[in-house]
Amino acid sequence: MIKLDLRLVAPLVAIGLAACGTVGAGPVSSTAVAARQPVGAAQRQPTVSVESTEPRVPRAFAMSPAYVASELSTVEETIRLPSLQQTDYVALGARQQTAYHMLEARPEWIPNVLAAVTPSIRPAVEANLTAAQQIGTLNGLSTALPHWKIIAPPAPNVLLSYYQETQQTYGVAWQYLAAINLIETNMGRIQGLSSAGAQGPMQFMPATWAYYGRGDVNNPHDAILAAGRYLHAHGGPQDMTRAIYAYNPSMLYVRAVQLYAQQMFDNARTFLAYYNWQVYVPTPAGDTLLPVGFSG
Repeated sequence: MIKLDLRLVAPLVAIGLAACGTVGAGPVSSTAVAARQPVGAAQRQPTVSVESTEPRVPRAFAMSPAYVASELSTVEETIRLPSLQQTDYVALGARQQTAYHMLEARPEWIPNVLAAVTPSIRPAVEANLTAAQQIGTLNGLSTALPHWKIIAPPAPNVLLSYYQETQQTYGVAWQYLAAINLIETNMGRIQGLSSAGAQGPMQFMPATWAYYGRGDVNNPHDAILAAGRYLHAHGGPQDMTRAIYAYNPSMLYVRAVQLYAQQMFDNARTFLAYYNWQVYVPTPAGDTLLPVGFSG
């Protein structure tokens, strides 16, 4: 059972650009997937509309801990079923993300929700909450919308083939690569430099890319291979804690990567739900959705 510090759960579902040590200081995206801007990044108003999110609950339900527990139980169980089609995960990922957003907005509900969810999926709910807590604590809130462009990522089977090719080449399990890709740029949805100049879907600093990269830092295939090369050079796959810490020297970051990766180790189909999380920026006014086409 994961120990959840309820005092620190305010930004439960916030993944955004986090400062990435040697590799980069840029996009890190989490559970609802709300993305944080790089420290000091330029900010301006968007050129496409964005949406401040208040979770939409079916009219038949009153928003309550019981509803959230029921929704999480249903969704977390369903995404693990082997019979689903890939297209089913578009709606399931959105429902999963929305349920965690409800808890982000009402952290006082967490004890009751955890007590009420299906026991078999409670560890997964706790893991997602804790991972988001780690990134939320690392990221903090944004005071303005970031200077990003939001694009459609490669198809999930394409990304998975890149992760698996990298695993075969460098020995780093694809689940770690997927978790880092999720946290860094929401599976490649976020395009934008950090204040330090990190770039690409896996967020490399120019000097680090010059040493470990081959090809185009903005090309998902090239960037994912470079991430595997970097992790292998810094201890992976034998010591992934050390390797991930080298990627971003924060144990908050390491813990989040490990928690998301573990969900995919336990059931690979959870990747398809994570893949369908959208980009949100946590602000004092609430989480703001940055849709594909957003350009800040």
